Amino acid sequence: MNKNYYAILMAGGVGSRFWPVSTQKFPKQFHDMLGTGDTLIQKTFHRLAHLIPKENIFILTNKKYNDLVLEQLPEVKPRQVVLEPAMRNTAPCILYASLKIQKDNPDAVMIVAPSDHWIEDEQAFSKNVKQAFDFCSENKALMTLGIKPAFPNTGYGYIEFDKSKDESVKKVNQFREKPDYQTAKEFIAQGNFLWNAGIFMWSANTVVNAFKNNQPELFALFEKGIEVYNTDFEDDFIRENYPKAQNISVDYAIMEKSNNVYVIAAEFDWNDLGTWGSLYDKLDKDEANNAVVNARVLAEDASGNMIRTKNDKLVVVDGLKDYIIVDKDDVLLIYPKTKEQDIKKVLQKVKITYGDHLG
Repeated sequence: MNKNYYAILMAGGVGSRFWPVSTQKFPKQFHDMLGTGDTLIQKTFHRLAHLIPKENIFILTNKKYNDLVLEQLPEVKPRQVVLEPAMRNTAPCILYASLKIQKDNPDAVMIVAPSDHWIEDEQAFSKNVKQAFDFCSENKALMTLGIKPAFPNTGYGYIEFDKSKDESVKKVNQFREKPDYQTAKEFIAQGNFLWNAGIFMWSANTVVNAFKNNQPELFALFEKGIEVYNTDFEDDFIRENYPKAQNISVDYAIMEKSNNVYVIAAEFDWNDLGTWGSLYDKLDKDEANNAVVNARVLAEDASGNMIRTKNDKLVVVDGLKDYIIVDKDDVLLIYPKTKEQDIKKVLQKVKITYGDHLG
């Protein structure tokens, strides 16, 4: 296994559209959302460990999830858990972790991957990542994996690539914001658009230089800590300086501003598991097209439902179609799948009315 291969595993999000299972205290990446016996972060870690030495996999998360990470990933040492003392989007934490990795190994090439995505063909995933690593080792490239669109999805950003050359590694022309339905149809018809999966590959030197050139203030803030990174004094520096960082995504910070961005069209099936509906799509269904996790169900005239409980509870459903039914502790959610994007708003109303402890 190549000792120059590293990974940054992003595990700091809350996943509020998966409420009531996903909460601020216990977000979705630490749950077995698919009913496989492994949590999402465990599945992602083991997928990366097929290609990357386990000791080179760093987990980026909020400091309040430190114990959860170490409990669910016993192979991980505390030094591999990179803790954010404040939430500042993806650019600051990726720069911070990249500087730590660069100091550890100036020849490092790395992948930045979300901890809560679903990928079925792990061999194809490893093949695509290895191809990207090879390219990034030889070129000063910022690389991303794009997903071939299955339909005109309005929930993802898109990557427009140069289709003039018939090569597997394609130059990125531009990133496009989440489109409306008609625009998404036009993207697909053009044939040179991919979904942006938020999976990135680059060498440590290339990504650090990209921040230095495109985000000089952010770079200067974290560069001050180089002497203390990977030492006992790192925590004090980060605690004092991290909250000063701009709240900005890595896409805005460097990807959209750089002219050395490339994309590979992924050869694996992918789902970002962002909503109950996306989870429903990936689960096995019964004869009435109900997806069931941890429950026993008696259904009459009920179809297309996403049903999840704890501890094998019996659920009797009659006359409901295309609903999300989730039972967790002191919350029962019964909500139409067509309105799943509104669960975030509902959660805010619940917190205002009944208290933060429910979310």
